[in-house]
Amino acid sequence: HCIIPMLRERPFAPSAIPGTFHVLVMTAESELTGQEMRVLLAEDDADTAALVAHGLGEAGYRVETIARGDAALAAAAGAFDLAIVDRMLPGLDGLEVVRRWRADGVKTPVIMLTALGSIGDRVAGLGAGADDYLVKPFALAELSARVGALLRRPPLADPPTRFSAGDVTLDLLRREVRRGGREVRLQPREFGILEQLMRNAGRIVTRTMLLEAIWGFHFDPQTNIVESHLSRMRGKLNDGFDSDPIETLRGIGYRMRGDD
Repeated sequence: HCIIPMLRERPFAPSAIPGTFHVLVMTAESELTGQEMRVLLAEDDADTAALVAHGLGEAGYRVETIARGDAALAAAAGAFDLAIVDRMLPGLDGLEVVRRWRADGVKTPVIMLTALGSIGDRVAGLGAGADDYLVKPFALAELSARVGALLRRPPLADPPTRFSAGDVTLDLLRREVRRGGREVRLQPREFGILEQLMRNAGRIVTRTMLLEAIWGFHFDPQTNIVESHLSRMRGKLNDGFDSDPIETLRGIGYRMRGDD
């Protein structure tokens, strides 16, 4: 098991949930945020779990400890600010726990804690979705520092799925385009061209950029495929309107007019 500074252990009480127990520690508010930060600790060795939870509790974190992988998977990991997961857990391997969290869209930062320290093991842990990998034996001070470093990272923002420029809106999830509230039906590549223009509204999008983004071409095929698709898309977008929201900059590219 891991070697960490000997701390005065606090009692822990068995939980009503099989495979879990909660370490009873009083926690302070985080100096970084002014809020109590919640940490999920998945560790099957009770002594290690108690000492780690005690140390993190003293550092100002509220720690919930789970002793089985299947129980960790069932936990609402997204409700925690950070998770520490032992790789070799009973019930379900820690790698699989993290892999399934990520597949379910859980973005909680994860530190993998394990005695398996080869390069291949580290690569597997990070590849499964862990953000950091700490090998036993370890110093509690290092674990606490890594926890703090991950929690200082700004949260990942969800990529935008809806764009607007003037009276034109594009919804990626619905694959829907509207102008002035009226739906405009586009073919997939026409939609893709408009998406690139909308993502870069107010900025120039070159012909080369469209060839790479829509067709995957990294060379000029010496055809008018961009122009023909863009012409058809423009015809549909401008049908019934007196103005064209797309500017053509001769010899340079195209630009979607912004809201101004």
